[in-house]
Amino acid sequence: MRRRITTLTVLAALVATVLFALPLGIAVWQYYHDDAKGDLERAADATALAVSEDLNAGRRPTVPPLDEEDDEAGGEVGIYAPDGRMLAGHGPAVGGPVERQAAEAAADVVIGREGEEIALAVPVVSGPRVTGVVRAAMPLSQLRLRIVLTWLGMAGLAVATTGVSWLMARRSTKRLVRPMEELAAAAERLGDGDFTARSPRAGIAEIDQVGEALDTTAARIGSTLERERAFSAEASHQLRTPLTGLRLQLEAALETPDADPRAAIRAGIASADRLERTIEDLLALGRERRAPRAELDLEALLEEVRQAGEALLSPHGRTLRITRQDPPPARVAAAAVRQVLGVLLDNAATHGRGTVTLVARDAGDALAIDVADEGPDLGETDPFATAAAGHGIGLRLARSLAEAEGGRLRLSLPDPPTFTLLLPAADPPAPA
Repeated sequence: MRRRITTLTVLAALVATVLFALPLGIAVWQYYHDDAKGDLERAADATALAVSEDLNAGRRPTVPPLDEEDDEAGGEVGIYAPDGRMLAGHGPAVGGPVERQAAEAAADVVIGREGEEIALAVPVVSGPRVTGVVRAAMPLSQLRLRIVLTWLGMAGLAVATTGVSWLMARRSTKRLVRPMEELAAAAERLGDGDFTARSPRAGIAEIDQVGEALDTTAARIGSTLERERAFSAEASHQLRTPLTGLRLQLEAALETPDADPRAAIRAGIASADRLERTIEDLLALGRERRAPRAELDLEALLEEVRQAGEALLSPHGRTLRITRQDPPPARVAAAAVRQVLGVLLDNAATHGRGTVTLVARDAGDALAIDVADEGPDLGETDPFATAAAGHGIGLRLARSLAEAEGGRLRLSLPDPPTFTLLLPAADPPAPA
């Protein structure tokens, strides 16, 4: 691309130079011919005025010296009789066709080429009679030298102009192409999966616009991928709860071979159903978290939570107590609330002790659900922070799900450990 832009720029400069140089060269050629004619005519007229008295009186004339300008031009002046004999000055011994034409036609000025000279003849008249002819001549080589030198100067100027155009084209190409190359490199890094790639600013509005659009795209893709990765990690952790319940039930059935296997199978099927429900909830929440919400069926939800909690706690000899204290209706996604409570129960079963208490109550403009156990004092520990072993991933997911529904999840008491889920209450129905 660099070579192409530079070549096109130099070609454009060459075409412009040629189109300008051709008429200018012709104008130079015409100018020097006209200038030479003017010099010769001036020298011939001056000499004719000086010798007209001698020629009219029949005396032999003397050629006056040329002025400095005509002498530097390389001109020669000769005086001829009407019959073509040279009387004085410089030139051929016998006048040529230019002198004869001037003597015969008595024209004011006759100019033409004689051999390797350009000659101009002016007649000297006395009344109707031609008394002599003044001839001024200049070597054609002198005229050609002036034209060629001027043309060479023009050619040198054209070469210099083309060189300057080449330098400017290289500089402009570097300024234009380098940002494009850097932009292409940033796009290639983005295609390779490096979403931190950013394109530098070039100071060119159009290129910077493309770079800003590419940076915005990279940021959006990186943010989206990061959210998807985080959600996948948290969702996979969330699946641990029903799997743990199913495993405990199966292990309990193996430890009591005399028990009825049908009860263990029914419990396993119920755990598998909860696992399937968890997967469906996570997929639904991952696809859309801002869809219009129906009013939460709190009774059905608490019943599902009771079954899941008993499956987790019963193998450890622990119980789940659920109470209701006039909870208000809420318009939130049941799947999100189910998953949040599932995380809190799993946290209580894994890290807590004793009886787990779940209280659904009225908190003013919100539905509050408290989950507490008899575990150790958490003190200043942040339970939502992710430790190296992965603890806290489920709580982080639960908090993000609660915030997506317009609610909050916080540690309301460190001792005994009590987590509170606050959900916005549904608007009261309008009066009839």
